[in-house]
Amino acid sequence: MSSPPTLAIETSGLRKLFGQTKAVDGIDLRVPPGIVYSVLGPNGAGKSTLIRMLATLLRPDGGTATVFGHDVVRDSDAVRRRISVTGQYASVDDALTGLENLVLMGRLQGYTWPKARQRAGDLMDAFGLTHAAGRLVSTYSGGMRRRLDIAASIVVSPDLLFLDEPTTGLDPRSRNQVWDIVRALLAGGTTILLTTQYLDEADELADRIAVVDQGTVIAEGTTDELKASVGQVALHVRLRDPGQRDKAEDLLTQELGVPVHLEGDPAEMSARVEDNSRVLQALGALTRASIEPAEFSVTRPSLDEVFLTLTGHKADDQSAGDAGEEAAA
Repeated sequence: MSSPPTLAIETSGLRKLFGQTKAVDGIDLRVPPGIVYSVLGPNGAGKSTLIRMLATLLRPDGGTATVFGHDVVRDSDAVRRRISVTGQYASVDDALTGLENLVLMGRLQGYTWPKARQRAGDLMDAFGLTHAAGRLVSTYSGGMRRRLDIAASIVVSPDLLFLDEPTTGLDPRSRNQVWDIVRALLAGGTTILLTTQYLDEADELADRIAVVDQGTVIAEGTTDELKASVGQVALHVRLRDPGQRDKAEDLLTQELGVPVHLEGDPAEMSARVEDNSRVLQALGALTRASIEPAEFSVTRPSLDEVFLTLTGHKADDQSAGDAGEEAAA
């Protein structure tokens, strides 16, 4: 009987302090190889600090962490041979052309000049940058810089790639291009740890998700498992008359037997419901009370709703960990 494959990442009680701030506070992770594993949380949740420890750039203050069985403290050289890191901001050199950046990276990785130029050209083509190969990076758009930055991190294909908020500040088209790159890397056998504060990004790309808030994992699982953990369906109601919202809230709370969340729009509200049959009863009660919905929908909970339920705030809120994250930068 064959033994299970070595985990790409395993942590136990991993901690990091910055003064009195607990940037990472006892995180346990088990990441199998060959998947996209997303660490999801707001700015300051501890995501970047976690990556820096796993990438041997910061020494943990407690707990243990291994990458493909190698301890990040005792076997840091072995860890570095298996990984690559792309941070939140492009680390390429503005004073060089795109091609020159990749050739330089190849030479630093030990390639000969001919092999470095060949690998650089192949990557420029694969990432849709051939047309800009001879241009200075200072002339690149944000999306082009991000693609070049990821290309630079895989000049030598890593077993594990850390992508730390790779689409921060990008327009939707550029974000989709980065998503396509992530899928291609996964298909090529690279395990990817993706940190993001964009819930749709985690929903789109991740095989498994760890939800992190204030340095702690508060939930972990597949997208479906996380959504199921906060209710089977979500009812969204938009009233024709916003002045009836208080009355509608009381009535829906009574009929559904769960709290009703008031949205930013003064005519909208939502609720997570375990018993689907109560949704029809609640809508019928609105009609009998002469409260007319302009529209309503019944959907599975979104990751936004999962995060709000688990943490009590939205994923784009700032948290108390910001100071620690900035200290790690």
